[in-house]
Amino acid sequence: MQLPLVLFILVLFTFASMLYIYRYRGQTRYVSRSEYLRKGWPIFAPLNCLLYAFSDRKALKPIIDTAQFKELDELRNNWEVIRDEAMALQEKGDLETINEPGSAAYYDVGFRTFHKYGWRKFYLKWYGYTHSSAQTMCPKTTEILSKINNVNGAMFAYMPANSELTRHLDPVACSLRYHLGLETPNSDDCFINVDGHTYSWRDGKDLLFDETYLHYVKNNSDESRLILMCDFERPMNIFGKGINFFYKVLMAASIVPNTIEDKAGLANHTFRKLTPILNRSKELKKTNRKMYKRIKLLVNTTLLLLLLGFAYSVMHLFVWFFAS
Repeated sequence: MQLPLVLFILVLFTFASMLYIYRYRGQTRYVSRSEYLRKGWPIFAPLNCLLYAFSDRKALKPIIDTAQFKELDELRNNWEVIRDEAMALQEKGDLETINEPGSAAYYDVGFRTFHKYGWRKFYLKWYGYTHSSAQTMCPKTTEILSKINNVNGAMFAYMPANSELTRHLDPVACSLRYHLGLETPNSDDCFINVDGHTYSWRDGKDLLFDETYLHYVKNNSDESRLILMCDFERPMNIFGKGINFFYKVLMAASIVPNTIEDKAGLANHTFRKLTPILNRSKELKKTNRKMYKRIKLLVNTTLLLLLLGFAYSVMHLFVWFFAS
């Protein structure tokens, strides 16, 4: 297939994918094009739409029945064991100290915006890597997780009382999101809304949802919420798994350490080096707003070009495969 035709197909499919996600996917609409550009991660729309097309029918809902996946019984049957190790971390204050500014865990590109809401996490494993700190501090939980091949990533996630996470979505569709209630308010006042569907956590009960739908979280109770949060392999055919291979490489670069003994991914290293520059840019915003906007545009454009290069490479390989 000639290169101009390949480019035409890529451009057409890219815009069609963006339009589908912006206007037609799910029940919850973006309030504006600006919100879609800020929160919808349109750069990933083409690859995500391919994964939706190649996904098993049972995974094509905002909230998915967990009973369809028997491998999750290992987590459900051992939820109290997992809870005890998570509670031990919380009671020792590790969930707080590990996520303090300046710590290795603080430089988390994927979940960095949640820190300002009091949200805290402790990684157990992440796309091919089991954290050394987790094996030391949570040996029973890491052993349980090692028995489930379809869990790509896992962490304990803590949310304080009377807090919220505003409307957002995850950019890549390589996995589904799994929640297992450990120590929760057991109340409808603590809930997640996924594409208009509401779920309230309960101790020992689980939830599986597609995190690429818009969702938000509110804890309107006077108690904190502690859960096991996992990235669970999206069920799909061989073509989807081929595309997902590239996504998993990208996700492996986002490994975040809990402590200095853990491995750190490229994104963590980069974010850590850029943080002083970002902090200085905030000061620049107050004194020279025009210069601040120029620097921000330069940084965002560079990141966009890198993501475009990644997306184009994967799409080009995909088209080449079917054209050859």
